[in-house]
Amino acid sequence: MNVDAQIRVLIENAPQDGTTPRIIQTIAPVLKAIAGQLSHAQYYILQTLNQDWVLTTLSNRAQPDREKKAIYAFSTLEDAKASVRTPLNPNLVAVALPVTHILFQMVALENVDSTIFFDIPGNGDKGTEVKRSDLQRLIQIQLQQKLGATGSRIPPNMA
Repeated sequence: MNVDAQIRVLIENAPQDGTTPRIIQTIAPVLKAIAGQLSHAQYYILQTLNQDWVLTTLSNRAQPDREKKAIYAFSTLEDAKASVRTPLNPNLVAVALPVTHILFQMVALENVDSTIFFDIPGNGDKGTEVKRSDLQRLIQIQLQQKLGATGSRIPPNMA
């Protein structure tokens, strides 16, 4: 599914409250721009049976007290499965999600600092990091430009 179709699905599946579809349409250029910097239209995310995304806590080698929480997005199902430390963990499943949907959900996940997109199959050492704070900043700028300063705050339960 191409990025435009992904955005249409986001809009169609959004609560038809008069606000959320309009916000998605307004921020679509941001989602498309970031998705355009990544290599794949969909990625595999590990999630629990309760559909919670698996978070990985990363620490800085130079500053061990500094941590961030990241979601790993894999370009292949095989890479997602191989990333699970305990083989065949029955409580985790790899789910294919459109890239724009991952980005959109990131906005709502307050406990997530970044998503690491692994674009090269078989290479879990190098990924493209998308910081939640950067995504939020770009979305805020887009909303302010298109909707004006009033009413441009991202609703906390939008995603």
